Amino acid sequence: MERKSTFRLPYFLMGLLFILVSLLSFRDPQSSLLAIVYVFALSAILKGIFELFFRRKIHEFTNQKSTFLIVLGVFDLLVGIFFLFNLSAGLVALPFVFAIWFLFDSIAGLLTASIYKIESTGYYWFHVIVNVIGILLGIMLLFNPLTSALTLAFLVGFYFMMAGISLIAYSF
Repeated sequence: MERKSTFRLPYFLMGLLFILVSLLSFRDPQSSLLAIVYVFALSAILKGIFELFFRRKIHEFTNQKSTFLIVLGVFDLLVGIFFLFNLSAGLVALPFVFAIWFLFDSIAGLLTASIYKIESTGYYWFHVIVNVIGILLGIMLLFNPLTSALTLAFLVGFYFMMAGISLIAYSF
């Protein structure tokens, strides 16, 4: 049975947004730390909305409920709103939040990876590899927050670039 190829605009647009955030964080790491907090807050809000929408699509497609995606979506929304209105806390907590975010998001990606086998074996393995890298980065960030703070712009750029590429690949 061959799957009908359809272009998924929401995934493509979210992927472009993530790649744009990535390029902004690579451009000028020192002067963009505050901007990263703003972008992180807005991206977390959008990502939370997207995850809640995606969870519904998973349920429609597979008839399986994904409580973990609901929790992750709500967590992303709350973190985004908090940092949007409390920038100084965002600057202090960002290394830890990113570590936890990398871990939760990557674990969620691995837990839902089997869904992608239906679409494409190549995309499934790409998704698994990206999420294993995310887990490793999350662990490294969690246990070394000073290094995390010093390399935050690069790590943010890397994460958003990988997520953006993954979303764009899935959109086709």
